[in-house]
Amino acid sequence: MPWENVKLNSGHEMPSIAFGTGSLGNGDGPVDQVDQAISVGFSHVDTAQAYRKRERSCGLKRSEIFITTKYSGLGGLDIKISIKNSLENLGVEYVDLYLIHHPRLAVPDIPTVWKEMEDIQAQGLVKSIGVSNFTILLHPYVYLTQSPIIAYAQKNNIAIEAYSALIPLTRHPGGPVDAPVNEIAKKLNVAPEQVLLAWVKAKGAIAITASSKKDRLQRYLDAGDISLADEDVAAIDAAGAIGTRLQASQKLVTTGAGVLIFAACISLALIGLRM
Repeated sequence: MPWENVKLNSGHEMPSIAFGTGSLGNGDGPVDQVDQAISVGFSHVDTAQAYRKRERSCGLKRSEIFITTKYSGLGGLDIKISIKNSLENLGVEYVDLYLIHHPRLAVPDIPTVWKEMEDIQAQGLVKSIGVSNFTILLHPYVYLTQSPIIAYAQKNNIAIEAYSALIPLTRHPGGPVDAPVNEIAKKLNVAPEQVLLAWVKAKGAIAITASSKKDRLQRYLDAGDISLADEDVAAIDAAGAIGTRLQASQKLVTTGAGVLIFAACISLALIGLRM
């Protein structure tokens, strides 16, 4: 399962696929699902302060798991207190990656908040730092509009995490992307969701995904073995561009209070510079 690690500017390496807990419920269920993901081979768990009861330790040796969590401003607490609360909840002495969960949390401004992130990194409470939900998206239906900034990130060695990359299949089935994805899946004898994850991998992004089904999680990991041909990637890109234009013309992408509703479905985390 060659989901290769990504080396960050902190010098630490990050697994390029993760089990995300953002869509899970509360109680014992999420803990059981994390345990299940780890049992099939996931070594990276993505959580956040805002997920409250979902933020829990997995019970493995600390060196065996990569933990991402986020500063969500829960309870109005600052970064220094929030990270200590997260460490206590997780039962660990440090987290591997700590992200600012949303631009609105950068108060009074990004440089000031980033300095606070650097301070807790210097204290050894977090290994690497970054940001999340800073208006960058990645799945085929937004790639046309997002490709310039994604190219900029790649040029400047900025690692990108893709949340909910399976949206074309899970929330917008029947769209233009279905045809090339299904055709490629049939050609390679794999599942359509594996093709989309392989597309994310081809774009150089880190995939964050989740499922309550063990066999589906195994397929997600197995997608690391898939290498799409250039023409396959191009076919998915082209279908995604058609979908982008259709959604624009049909006004499926609407705005409310200045927020793109469709765009809010997924986000990316900018994690800093790779070596």
